[in-house]
Amino acid sequence: MKKKIIVIGKNSFIGSNLIKLLKKKFDIKSYDYRKFLNINRKLLTDVSYIINCTSNKQYVNKKYSEKNDFDFQISKKIKDLNCKMIFLTSRKIYKLGDNLNESSKLKPNCNYSKNKLHTEKILLKNLKNRILILRISNLIGISKFRNNNKKIHKTFIDSFFLNIQRGVIFNNKKNYKDFLSINKFGEIIEKLINKKVVGIYNVSLGQKVYLTKLVNWLNLFNKNKYKCIDIPKSQKTECFYLNNDKLMKKINVKNRLIDLEKDCKAISRVFFKKK
Repeated sequence: MKKKIIVIGKNSFIGSNLIKLLKKKFDIKSYDYRKFLNINRKLLTDVSYIINCTSNKQYVNKKYSEKNDFDFQISKKIKDLNCKMIFLTSRKIYKLGDNLNESSKLKPNCNYSKNKLHTEKILLKNLKNRILILRISNLIGISKFRNNNKKIHKTFIDSFFLNIQRGVIFNNKKNYKDFLSINKFGEIIEKLINKKVVGIYNVSLGQKVYLTKLVNWLNLFNKNKYKCIDIPKSQKTECFYLNNDKLMKKINVKNRLIDLEKDCKAISRVFFKKK
């Protein structure tokens, strides 16, 4: 019998992709946040994991408030049940640096990252051994809702496609970050669920990905002319990469730079084919 998984935020980038990637392996039920809070708790008794993929502008931009913390509200609903919860947080809770592991110095420097770290502590207290916290680097992929102007987060790939539509590519020189394709992320989530994993894990490629190389992959099928310009001084580039050794020791997943390259080139083909 397939494990029952609930995905909250079915129209989000991560949520919509996870539903597509996991539906062959699990019994997936999807809800928006408000509908989930109103469903009968009896319907949750046989659920294995709940994954929240939604948020709100108040949580992202303002100081912490319980009413704006969707993950906290979800945890209250399932506190006395047996299901586990997957909390998607951010590498932004760390101090900038290289090879950051789960014990590295925490230094959130914006309301979003401060709120994420605060929520981590609350969920660990409330759910104890039923919480899986995933500190994610940058996810790369295409959302079927990518033209939605109401997006709370603008990711690297959002900025790339927005700029390329304007005929611009930034000269990233020696800048780097840590990326993971949404396809690989779905594979990792599948393994974690099947192994009934809980605890705190970095989810990343685990190495430097130079932005110039990434942009070349994403721009591969672009036949339009564009200008390469220097990054404005007002846009500070934060270089970092996460150590994913703890995660890789827990699950058997090949996580290689060549896989990211293939997925980025596939994204380029899909995006520019529609132009």
